[in-house]
Amino acid sequence: MEELLLKNVNKSINKRPILYDINLSLKKGKIYGFQGENGAGKTMLFRAISGLIHIDSGEINVFGKKIGKDISFPDSLGLTIENVGFWKNFTGAECLETLRRIKKAVPKSAVKNALQSVGLNPNDKRQYKEYSLGMKQKLAIAQAIMEEPEIVILDEPTNSLDEGGVDMVKEILLRQKERGALIIIACHDYSILKEMSDEIFQLKNGRIIQHITDTNT
Repeated sequence: MEELLLKNVNKSINKRPILYDINLSLKKGKIYGFQGENGAGKTMLFRAISGLIHIDSGEINVFGKKIGKDISFPDSLGLTIENVGFWKNFTGAECLETLRRIKKAVPKSAVKNALQSVGLNPNDKRQYKEYSLGMKQKLAIAQAIMEEPEIVILDEPTNSLDEGGVDMVKEILLRQKERGALIIIACHDYSILKEMSDEIFQLKNGRIIQHITDTNT
């Protein structure tokens, strides 16, 4: 099965609904955009798909495996949600190399390739604590794509990036799409989201209120 399926997913915190009756069918090789005001439920939805929170009811099936039953987390996932924490005294390359060693899913060259793909110098000796906000954002994206996962989830990937950085994100998403990844992104800027996405879902108060399948209009 090549689909990520959410069936009647609900989640409340302190009796306040955060996700309400979410139903989605997302396929590999496509880019899905999610938009909504702060508190609309985008980040909570991404956390649920990633296995980082337990839902109250419903099902989340990742390519035939049910989260919370068959797997705790998707087997192959690249993720940026809110602030990605890195080691302050490490260089960007050292941060990614440390992460690479955990699973050893990719060769050492993947660190250099990931950094170069986001416009960071693999030989930069500056520590993470010296990075600008834009550089931190690029490093977060680099760690999400380094292992070429089946699912890539990027929450506000264009934050703190200049126009060139936004273009870089667009190119990265297209490359991930071309290799067959399922890509999920959130972005406050609808014009950017529309340009990047094959389909867009708009959320409000934890509900999907609109599904746009033609982003060329």
